[in-house]
Amino acid sequence: MRKSLRWLLSLSVLIGTVGSTGVATAVEPESGSTSFADSQSADTQAADIKDRILAIPGMSLIEEKPYAGYRFFVLEYEQPVDHHRPWAGTFKQRISILHKDTDRPTVFRTSGYGLSTTPSRSEPTRIVDGNQVSMEYRFFTPSRPQPADWSKLDIWQAASDQHRIFTALKAVYGKKWLSTGASKGGMTATYYERFYPKDMDGVVAYVAPNDVVEREDSAYDRFFENVGTKECRDRLNAMQREALVRREPLQKKFEDWAKTEGYTFNTLGSTDKAYEAVVLDFVWGFWQYHGEDVCDQVPAAATASDDTVYETIDAYAGWSAYTDQGLEYYTPYYYQAATELGSPSIRQPHLDGLSRYGYQPARNFVPREIPMKFKPWVMRDVDDWVRKNANRMLFVYGAHDPWGAEPFRLGKGARDSYVYYAPGANHGANVAGLVEAEKAKATARILAWAGVDAPAVQAAQPLARFDARLDRPVDEEATREHGLRRP
Repeated sequence: MRKSLRWLLSLSVLIGTVGSTGVATAVEPESGSTSFADSQSADTQAADIKDRILAIPGMSLIEEKPYAGYRFFVLEYEQPVDHHRPWAGTFKQRISILHKDTDRPTVFRTSGYGLSTTPSRSEPTRIVDGNQVSMEYRFFTPSRPQPADWSKLDIWQAASDQHRIFTALKAVYGKKWLSTGASKGGMTATYYERFYPKDMDGVVAYVAPNDVVEREDSAYDRFFENVGTKECRDRLNAMQREALVRREPLQKKFEDWAKTEGYTFNTLGSTDKAYEAVVLDFVWGFWQYHGEDVCDQVPAAATASDDTVYETIDAYAGWSAYTDQGLEYYTPYYYQAATELGSPSIRQPHLDGLSRYGYQPARNFVPREIPMKFKPWVMRDVDDWVRKNANRMLFVYGAHDPWGAEPFRLGKGARDSYVYYAPGANHGANVAGLVEAEKAKATARILAWAGVDAPAVQAAQPLARFDARLDRPVDEEATREHGLRRP
């Protein structure tokens, strides 16, 4: 009896329901400051929407930040550690809401990593001029159960987090919903659609890699053999090779720097492995976040000083990436890469005879005390589902982004779904960077999926004006520091 009662009490906390407390609206964004009367009106309306959000069982407010034309809430939402057994413990997961108006569509965004507490707006949010709900991915601190049972970190559990948040907020934001994310966030949006295909009215996934077969990564090798010009490729390869030719003096510099800064290498096991891991990321890092137009800024390796080689590797790959301190934040990602997502392995033949470890597997970047086992069927299932069932899904890739070498593909069963490549674009590719016809098509479909009026769909233009502070082009959580073996 007591067990049944505990289960019912837990369930009452975990089911997200909202009482009716009236409809709240927000002022339209203006380029200048609002009047005193407008500010009073906005404050009153924001209080209404805040009350409605906080009426959701399990929802609590961390902080509220004003932004012209919006209200921005950082919140915690109580989630089950295990959605299969919702009575067996909970944790608090951070989310944010960029509130515009309950009469507008809502975009559900995640980076697949942590949560920024600074107001920002994804491209689909700007296109539809809507609200935005953002979610911190489970096990990224502070949204980590304590104690941490790492077996509860998988793509189904994370998709179920999103499903519960959507279910709870749908009563407040009753118009159409789209999901989006870039890189691992694009992967996350795709997995959410695979497990809960009835939740969203459309999906916009940016630069989302799709590693279907973990041991088959030749697509990446072909990418690096052909991207950009031969002159640029040779220049990058020479610099990378030089860093291993001069390994002894440069690694000594690396070790001295790490000692001075207090960095340690317990997870990877040695400074030798960490040094090589950073060097092997150099070419990948250049193409992920830079491009042909800055290739001539990479010094000529043969005439570069030791300091120049060292500083150039740092600029594009980051010496802190494989320290314990650099890896700690990303442990949940590397755990997922080693258990479900897969991770790339590239040959780099120009380093033959110099590389001691090759492209190290994701398992090497997770503390040894965390058990893990790779599940090869997980990505095959998602890939098969997308090919056969994609409906109202848009995938956008950068033609010069290494992560686009293994993309999601559509099969005969796909409906109203598209895969586009932005020419010359890197890991920051977006709809705005597509060729004109594809940009118009993609914008129109996003607007149509969001349920906006037909004239706006036909115009195929973003409904909100560009805001340099809100509309940052690259996901800041996925690129908060260097280190490239992460989408």
